[in-house]
Amino acid sequence: MLALGIELSPAHAVVTGPILAAMPALASLTMGPKGTLAAAAGSLAVTVITAILHQSWGGQAYSNLLSLLVVSVASIVMSNTMRMRRQSELDQVRRVAMAAQRVVLPPVPARLGPVQMASMYRAAETGAQIGGDLYEAVHTRYGVRMIVGDVRGKGLPAVRLAAAVLGAFREAAHYDAELVEVTNHCAAALERQCAGRNAFDHGHEEERAEDFVTAVVAQVSDRSTVQVVNRGHPPPLVLRKGKVEALTPTSPLPPLGLEDLVTGTSVEAESYPFEPGDRLLLHTDGVIEARSPDGDFFPLHHAMEAAHQCTPSEFLEQLHHGLIRHTGGRLTDDAAMLLVERLPEGGEQGGQAAPMDDRD
Repeated sequence: MLALGIELSPAHAVVTGPILAAMPALASLTMGPKGTLAAAAGSLAVTVITAILHQSWGGQAYSNLLSLLVVSVASIVMSNTMRMRRQSELDQVRRVAMAAQRVVLPPVPARLGPVQMASMYRAAETGAQIGGDLYEAVHTRYGVRMIVGDVRGKGLPAVRLAAAVLGAFREAAHYDAELVEVTNHCAAALERQCAGRNAFDHGHEEERAEDFVTAVVAQVSDRSTVQVVNRGHPPPLVLRKGKVEALTPTSPLPPLGLEDLVTGTSVEAESYPFEPGDRLLLHTDGVIEARSPDGDFFPLHHAMEAAHQCTPSEFLEQLHHGLIRHTGGRLTDDAAMLLVERLPEGGEQGGQAAPMDDRD
């Protein structure tokens, strides 16, 4: 437009060929191949129009056209090469993210001991595969043990803290007889990770995650109960005969990493009834605090009761779809859910034994 304005003004004697030739090169930096082609076409049109208007066909006009042609072809090739390189790098990052998710947050087995399970995780950050929420379930000699937690922070620092807690849980769950001791090992691992990170990130406080994790650790054994240690996390929900009940702790405890706030001389796991056919939902606050455009919280209890006849995987899918509809497709926080259903005696569900997983 600048070159066209000059050519149509009394200052048309100014040579605008170099300006027009530079347009495709500048467009290739930000506009991609199509934008570069459009800029080249526009520059060509201005060159031809001005040559006709001023009857300036000659060596200079042909030189300008040749320069424009060479620069346009080179710019389109360069733009396409850069686009392919960026796409290749993006695909590589996505593959790495998916591999990291499978390592840090693998899907839980469909069957562990006396229960069948399903899990779901959705990161709020666009393009992210993992974030600050965590979950895991393992089959041990003490029963099926599971954890769901939420790191107070975002980004890679939160992922590092989540990985530290999960690593400690996976180790301690097999060796500590008491569920409280499993939780204490997770807290110790978090403390070590925070100490190391704070030393490494000295002077970069803006990159740090918060130094605590809300978590709930649960255990389902052959007895018709579920043991729970809740460290500042939203209480698990039990769906029994179509009705939802929250397993609210009688003695609230602070999150992992805030052990100085623990009061009393002893901490014990709390037991709740968990009969065959009952379903236990462990979740993060990204689920219950999800808001609609009008500011209403997601009605998790109602959604669970509406989906009580679905299989575990279908149950979580229905909750997820309801969550997306409720928020208008925009999650403001990571959301993780872990569903556990106690099987009847003999381990059968719907007349067919659930398949065992090699992680048992």
